[in-house]
Amino acid sequence: MRRIITALMVLLAFSSCRQSPESLPVIAGKPVIRPDYTGVTIPLAIAPLNFEYIGKEPARVFANGQKVRMCGNLAKFRCRQWKKLLAADSISVSVQVKKDGQWQEYEPFSIYVSKDEIDPYVSYRLIPPGYQAWQTMGIYQRELASFRESAIMENTLTGGNCMNCHTTSWGNPDKFVFHVRAAFGGTILRDGDLIEKLNTKTDSTISALVYPFWHPDGKLVAFSTNKTMQVFHAGDPNRIEVYDEDSDVVVYDTDTHEIVWSPFTKSKDYFETFPSFSPDGKWLYFCSAEAVSPMPEQFNHAKYAIKRIAFDAATRTFGDALETVFDAPAMGKSASFPRVSPDGKYLCFTLHEYGNFSIWHQDADLWLLDLATGKAAPMDAVNSDSVDSFHTWSSNSRWMVFSSRRDDGLYTKLYFSHIDENGNATKPFLLPQRNPVEYYKKLIFSYNLPQFMTGEVDLNKRRLLNVIRNSGGTDIKPAE
Repeated sequence: MRRIITALMVLLAFSSCRQSPESLPVIAGKPVIRPDYTGVTIPLAIAPLNFEYIGKEPARVFANGQKVRMCGNLAKFRCRQWKKLLAADSISVSVQVKKDGQWQEYEPFSIYVSKDEIDPYVSYRLIPPGYQAWQTMGIYQRELASFRESAIMENTLTGGNCMNCHTTSWGNPDKFVFHVRAAFGGTILRDGDLIEKLNTKTDSTISALVYPFWHPDGKLVAFSTNKTMQVFHAGDPNRIEVYDEDSDVVVYDTDTHEIVWSPFTKSKDYFETFPSFSPDGKWLYFCSAEAVSPMPEQFNHAKYAIKRIAFDAATRTFGDALETVFDAPAMGKSASFPRVSPDGKYLCFTLHEYGNFSIWHQDADLWLLDLATGKAAPMDAVNSDSVDSFHTWSSNSRWMVFSSRRDDGLYTKLYFSHIDENGNATKPFLLPQRNPVEYYKKLIFSYNLPQFMTGEVDLNKRRLLNVIRNSGGTDIKPAE
């Protein structure tokens, strides 16, 4: 039986630990552990990186020279001892195994500890990976310094309908939006004590509002409007295809319930989608592709560039020209999910072969563009051979969370990477769990749309449910 090893973890008995024996025979190479936390960089406020040694031999672990107690009952972990390990700049981990009656030692590996803070919470949707046949889903939040997870809203309370596109205002848990579909359809907007339901389809838009991104002023929200279709491939490694037959970008004013747009963001000749504002609010970024038809026959001919247009929040007006920020079609590629770091230095995006919905594209990789130099490059330290896609920045621009299918090609899981001031990324680490191997083996949901949050979403769920179920909603309208 595999031995669960609580290396580095919190059952260190500091008063009675033995030092690691010296001069043990060395086994060439690093031990195979799951999750693979070798050489990762972590923040101070992170839950214990519990892992499992993949092997049948008796095993023991030493962290910074101290023997780590092994225990199968993970409920006994004591976080205060894990925090003592985090006081060092790095943690040296040695895994020793007993083979043929003799203890031997793998080459040690390090876990590096960054003093750069990470936002305390992350939110996400949990949904079965089929995206067509499902019964339950929900939007959840997780405290990163512990294993505590709580539901923001679950569809078991709303008749099993779909809910999606949850987005906070630059990590502010008091300002967020998400959509509910089917019988209780509408966009739910929470702004402090205000909870309202919006009816977002107008005669001037091709659909209800879809992908949101808040302006830093907390009053305006950019949305796409999309005529989106979904198909399943019979023999393609990408499995699922999500494509737009039409799409535009508009900006919604939460005070006046009005939407505004520019001819450059709402054109019949182009598909515009995935808007995002710059941290100073002066630019609206979005993805844009020359319109392709017919669909779905030509779905793989849609190639999106990243563009931006000047925006004045005070007057809700747009600039008179578009700027191409990254010309992915010139490379024969397509780009999606542009996100500018809060310090304004970098733009991270996903690059893939075609289309805009990259979370099922096996070739999808994360790229980083230096906004000062205009140079872009793949984030090699972060990317894998499978899907690496949707990403968000921490509020201090030093951490990134993204979704990846690198584990099994089916389920997206959350990974975190440290990004230094020069844009250098570290090897990502998987979201820690109390018993990670068992947890992820049994998990039948994908993590979707991860978002850093500066605090916990705290609201009256009964009030929220009443608005979803019973409110007729407020109609939005184009500005006159």
